[in-house]
Amino acid sequence: MTGPEYIQLKAFARIDGALLSLLFVAAFVCYVVGLTSPTYGLLAMLTIVLIPVFAVIRLKRFRDNGLMGKISFLRAWFYVSLMFFYGGLLFALVQYAYLAYIDHGYMLMIITEMLSTPETAGIIKQMGMADQISESLHVLQTMRPIDFALDMLTTLIMAGMMLGLPIAAVMQKKGKEINLE
Repeated sequence: MTGPEYIQLKAFARIDGALLSLLFVAAFVCYVVGLTSPTYGLLAMLTIVLIPVFAVIRLKRFRDNGLMGKISFLRAWFYVSLMFFYGGLLFALVQYAYLAYIDHGYMLMIITEMLSTPETAGIIKQMGMADQISESLHVLQTMRPIDFALDMLTTLIMAGMMLGLPIAAVMQKKGKEINLE
């Protein structure tokens, strides 16, 4: 890949990463609201399922418009990985801002309330997971907003790299070779 091709790839990936971050934010907002409303929880799951579809559509657009219909496996994989990196970076900033300045423990309170209902507490006790749940809640209480944001950034980068493999395998397209003989 030449210098101008790399610059082009990064430019397209930045734009698509910004658009992808909007999907991440929408899923996160639906998740937070979905803690008290099942409809929004379902919408959050649907949004998460649509993220790979979005990545395929944007990769196809890059391949067809930016590269005249040809893209190698490695370039496609790098593009999807970079798109998830940029999207994850923007989403981590949004998530940090929400957790640091807006949330004030709301999510943790709702999760604690859900786990302390008699039905859920009985199931947890029956499965022998009371100690693990208690420990997990303690860990969540001690985490800072920056820790959540960095965990999410790492998760999204790894997800992008893993999702990029099958997406790149499906979306790669070799150009037709011209024989001048």
